[in-house]
Amino acid sequence: MEPTDPRPAATVVVARPGPSGVEVLLLRRSAGSRFAPGYVVFPGGVADRADERRAAAWFGDAAQRMRACAVRELAEEAGLALTADGLRPTDGASIDDMVSSSPPAVDDLHEMARWLAPEVLPVRFDAWFYSVIAPAGTAATPDMEEVDLAWWERPADALARFQLWTALMWPTYRTLEALAVCSSVDEVARLRVRQEPPPSSPLARAASPEYRG
Repeated sequence: MEPTDPRPAATVVVARPGPSGVEVLLLRRSAGSRFAPGYVVFPGGVADRADERRAAAWFGDAAQRMRACAVRELAEEAGLALTADGLRPTDGASIDDMVSSSPPAVDDLHEMARWLAPEVLPVRFDAWFYSVIAPAGTAATPDMEEVDLAWWERPADALARFQLWTALMWPTYRTLEALAVCSSVDEVARLRVRQEPPPSSPLARAASPEYRG
């Protein structure tokens, strides 16, 4: 089988200060989701045709398409719009209207990682990971279509509750490992995670749902 071209995608790691340390926003993909149903993920998804236009409008640079994708996916899946004034609940408002009236800066989305799925997988993603810092108490709302649950949790606690390959994909798992050693949201903003092969056989990797967080 010829390898497929990877689909560009963006993932957003949203971190906030919590009473016992850094907490990150996690979502559970719904049972009816076309991709990885039931898996625990960070907000994110595939770039669409309009993201280049959004990037030009929001960041003044169409080349920032993946950051625009990240902003859009965060709003669609978790009901949070990243604006110049920080994260705001969308409350059903148009993400294009909300962000266009008060666009964030490029530096509000810190580049954290890039995960490229191996050629052995039938569906591949080229996923750009960004981190966004949220104030304490920020609430998220799942869209109840692609995701049916949204919550905040310390990365170490998530690793203790969810297993690799049954609830976590490798990029998500590895990112949580890296986040677990961050003692502050400032450290999250500076965090860079390198792509690494998962600790399993090539057969297990090929059987896993996908390289995406």
